[in-house]
Amino acid sequence: MDRIAFGTSGWRGVIADDFTFAGVRAVSQAIAEYVKGQGPGAGGQGLVVGYDTRFLSEAFALRAAGVLAAHGVRAFLCERDTPTPVVAHEILRRRTAGGIIVTASHNPPEYNGLKFSAAWGGPALPAATRQIEERANAILAGDPVPELSVAEAQDRGLLERIDPRPAYLERLRGLLDLETIRRARLRVVMDPLYGSARGYLDSLLREAGCELTVLHDWRDPYFGGRSPEPSEAHLRELASRVVETGADLGLATDGDADRFGLVDADGSFLEPNYFLGLLLHHLVKARGWTGGVARSVATSHLVDAVARRLDIPTYETPVGFKYVGELIAQDKVVLGGEESAGLSVKGHVPEKDGILACLLAAELAASRGRMRLQALLQELYAEVGTVLARRLNFHLESRLVAGLRERLKEPPGRLADRAVTEVKRLDGVKLILEDGSWLLLRPSGTEPVVRLYAEASTPQHLEALIAEGQRLIGVGTEN
Repeated sequence: MDRIAFGTSGWRGVIADDFTFAGVRAVSQAIAEYVKGQGPGAGGQGLVVGYDTRFLSEAFALRAAGVLAAHGVRAFLCERDTPTPVVAHEILRRRTAGGIIVTASHNPPEYNGLKFSAAWGGPALPAATRQIEERANAILAGDPVPELSVAEAQDRGLLERIDPRPAYLERLRGLLDLETIRRARLRVVMDPLYGSARGYLDSLLREAGCELTVLHDWRDPYFGGRSPEPSEAHLRELASRVVETGADLGLATDGDADRFGLVDADGSFLEPNYFLGLLLHHLVKARGWTGGVARSVATSHLVDAVARRLDIPTYETPVGFKYVGELIAQDKVVLGGEESAGLSVKGHVPEKDGILACLLAAELAASRGRMRLQALLQELYAEVGTVLARRLNFHLESRLVAGLRERLKEPPGRLADRAVTEVKRLDGVKLILEDGSWLLLRPSGTEPVVRLYAEASTPQHLEALIAEGQRLIGVGTEN
């Protein structure tokens, strides 16, 4: 297997090729050593161990728990596949030293992965993952990793099977206005995409009196033969069922339920970028919550426009929810989100929560008399201005990516007939134009990919910005 490398969402790879039992054991030992190095008693606090519905996820989680136990770190092993935000909640509830989640989230079915969450409930920051990565690779090249069987670990009091579901659902009941949803008697179609949200999202929707149709609510390690990603391309069946059943809303989550997808009553897909603005407006105006809003550098400035209208601060972070999560953990923001369908809110876990996002969408629709989300978006545009955003990915040869990095050292002063008024290098190169539109180019640090993000107030200007971005990259069409 190749060298173990942690990206923005942990270590991922193709099962039996890059992601192996040997690698899981090495990473688990590195995490155990890291945790014990945090101070006396850290190992005794233990780690929550969860896993998704992927092929071999439970087996990988059992091996991780056995390695932790062999190193004196107590493992709280989830008794069934568990959503990532539920693991985060359990970390905080039990006050453990962190958690391990075996998941590749929305990646194709042949992938799996391992993510380490810190004691504060969010994804571990780069300083920690670099240390774990370096140690794991050294372990992989050395002696066999000590490991206890489940029975041995339980006998020594170092492994406990847990059910985190009741406490998590109770937490959501405290965050949501379920009575408003109940009064609206919403018709909802839900699609967990064969993932871990089943038994969670459907449970609360039924409790809130929704007339519910559920798709793909069983475990399938192959996810129906495609990526469990709640994007427009993967939610066509959900969209069809929403229209066929006359539903008010379609709700979807990805494989580990940290991302969400929304389908309106007419079958149209609502971009997560735009939902963040709608939700911020709802939480502050309707619910009376106080605080700022956090978004990644690649996320729509619609939330900025809403924040200005509400007179609250906006915080911009690098890409990666761990940075947004820090601000949630510090209680600085009402809402934190990313354009890639991740969000959480004040008083909740500093981790993406697709289950919560879907339920908040239901609450929003219910609070406005079952009004369509797209209609609510047009209302918001009338108040703060229209925002149109798009993201494109380009797979390039490494030399072309290197050339782009060189060109971006001196970016252009004008784009699409507008002056560049600000250049930001927080994560990639973001060019802010005089009218508030912007272009972001982010070369990947781990693969020959460049991501282009653009935002403008009209379709014509958006297309012009995208063309300028493609010219800078040196391509003419999306790869």
